Amino acid sequence: MLFSSIEGERRYAGLVRAAAGAVIGLDFDGTLAPIVDDPTKAHIHPAAREVLVDLASEVAAIAVITGRPARQALDLGGLEEVGDAISEAGKELYLFGQYGNERWTSHRRRIVGPRPPRGLATFERELPRVLRQADAADAYVEDKGLAVAVHTRRLPDPVAAFDRLLPPLRSLAGGHGLIVEPGRNVIEVRSAGAHKGLVVERLAAELNAEGFLFAGDDLGDLEAFEAVAALEKQGLAALRVCSASREESALLEQSDVVVRGPEGVLDLLRTFTRDARAARGGS
Repeated sequence: MLFSSIEGERRYAGLVRAAAGAVIGLDFDGTLAPIVDDPTKAHIHPAAREVLVDLASEVAAIAVITGRPARQALDLGGLEEVGDAISEAGKELYLFGQYGNERWTSHRRRIVGPRPPRGLATFERELPRVLRQADAADAYVEDKGLAVAVHTRRLPDPVAAFDRLLPPLRSLAGGHGLIVEPGRNVIEVRSAGAHKGLVVERLAAELNAEGFLFAGDDLGDLEAFEAVAALEKQGLAALRVCSASREESALLEQSDVVVRGPEGVLDLLRTFTRDARAARGGS
């Protein structure tokens, strides 16, 4: 765990003091689960279940906030089982899929979400042409139900392919009333009006949170970082954790703490749990 500044250390200490009323928000890929070439093969870090269940006893709630479909994240992460254990302890696990368009909780145990946006089906039909024109016909296209994700990670030069694809995909998406969400070697196309920052803002209000930690790894998490900063201005304890990514300097610049991938995130959460327990006089 590396604090970005003395201010980061101060924020961490403040969140420890506010732990009982704090919400812990976590991205999935790159934060709880290692990044893999095939997104359907991703799995939560094997130590995550134990760490999250132990953490839940010291905080108000835990929320996984991801661009993945909620059902997929539940299955790949074994999050229903994690939620069961957290609920048994009298706390709640929240899962927000597709940037907040879908919601699941360990108490209600059903996914609530909207229908696919208008224009998405037409976008998908026109997508192969754009991929060919950008010399990226072999990019992996993931149908997420409410969104489409174009992954360049499997291509010979993922970064160059990403740079070639971003402008034409942004143009095509805009023509169908959709927006583009860039990530780590992935470009997601979806409807406007939902993003991780809104989830952070609304969940903090819903739970009357006294603090908020958010950990993420790419540009899709930037709005969540901004929302956490806004909560701090309202008087909440706040901490922004970057699961280190050389690809996303913008996230690093706004972080209070930098860790090394999912292993580092879990180490930080273990330390936070221990510090919060000690602060309240527990063992």
